[in-house]
Amino acid sequence: MNSKPFHAPRPVIAITMGDPASIGPEITVKALAEKETYEICRPLVVGDACMLDKALKIFGLSESGLNIVTSPKEAKYQHGIIDIIDMGLVDRDTLAVGRVSREAGEAAFRYVEKVIQLAMAKEVDGTVTNAINKEAINLAGHHYAGHTEIYAEYTSTENYTMMLAHEGLRVVHVSTHVSLRDACDLVKKDRVLQVIRIAWQACRDLGIASPRIGVSGLNPHSGENGLFGTEEIEEIIPAIKEAMSEGINVTGPVPPDTVFSGARGGLYDIVVAMYHDQGHIPLKLVGFVYDQKAGGWKSVEGVNITLGLPIIRVSVDHGTAFDQTGLGTADPSSLKNAISYAARLAGTRISAGSTDMS
Repeated sequence: MNSKPFHAPRPVIAITMGDPASIGPEITVKALAEKETYEICRPLVVGDACMLDKALKIFGLSESGLNIVTSPKEAKYQHGIIDIIDMGLVDRDTLAVGRVSREAGEAAFRYVEKVIQLAMAKEVDGTVTNAINKEAINLAGHHYAGHTEIYAEYTSTENYTMMLAHEGLRVVHVSTHVSLRDACDLVKKDRVLQVIRIAWQACRDLGIASPRIGVSGLNPHSGENGLFGTEEIEEIIPAIKEAMSEGINVTGPVPPDTVFSGARGGLYDIVVAMYHDQGHIPLKLVGFVYDQKAGGWKSVEGVNITLGLPIIRVSVDHGTAFDQTGLGTADPSSLKNAISYAARLAGTRISAGSTDMS
C-alpha cells in the first residue's frame, strides 16, 4: 500500500521495536533506511537504543544515525536519522537474543504501553507495532492474548475487531483469540452487525467511497438452509438484513470456501470472517510466500489493524521469528506496509478532523 497520506505535514507514527530479542530491531532499521518511509510520515521508534545500535552494526551502519529523544517534539524526522525514545529496559550484552525471556517480554510490553500513551495524549498521530511474543509477556506478568487485547484495555474500548489486509484483500473477524468451540458460540446477530458496521467504516477511512462487504458463513455451504447448522439463519442473516436497512452494501452469508476468492477477484472490498483462522488462512496464503528452492520465506507481507479504537494501531502480520534473529535476512515488507497503512489512516483522520475509528 504505497499511497501517500492526504495532508501536510506528514503524520507522526510511533513504532514499537517489538520483542528486543527478535527480528524487530533489524526490520525497523531496514524499514527506516527507505527514503519513502519519510516521504509518507514522520517515524518515531519506541524501544531500546542499544538494540537498534546492534541492528545497525549488523548492516554495517553507524550508530551515529540514532537520535535519542524524550518526546516526539524533540525528533528530527529526517531520512538517515532514526529518532528513538530510549526506554533503557535491556542490556544488549546480557539479553539472550533469539529466545523467549521475561526480560524481553517486559520490555516489549512497555514499548506498547508507551506508544498507546503517546497516541492517547495526541502526541503522535498513529502507532505501528512490531511482533511481541505472547509467552514472553506472560512470563513478565502481563496476561494478554496479544496486542489487540492490550490496546482494548488501555484505551477502554469494548467494541473492536481485527482487520488483516494485503493489497486489495481485507478481512475483519467476529472473534479472534478464543477456542474454535467458543468462536461458534460467539456468532451472534449483534456482534456480526457490529463488525459489519466497523468494516464499512474502515473502508471509508481508507478512502473507499462505497464499500462492498462480503459476509462469510460459519458452517460448510453456509449451513445449506439449516442442514449443516442454523447460525446463518438465526444470527448471520438477521444481522445482514439490518445492515442493509442502514444503507450498507453487504452480501451474504457467502460460503466460506468461496467468499475469499470473490474478494481476491475484486467482488468485495472487505470480508467479515466468523473466526480467527477463517480469516487468517486466506490472508497468509497470499501474503506469505515460501521459496522451496531457497529454503526460506520469499516474502512475508500483510498487516494487522485493530478497528474500533480511539487511536490508530497497525501491526506487522508475522511473529518474532527468533530463528532469524541476528542474521540480517529478515524481510521488512510487512512493517513497511504497516507504516504505510498507518500513515494513510492518520492522513484521512486529520483531513476529516476525526479522533477515532469507532
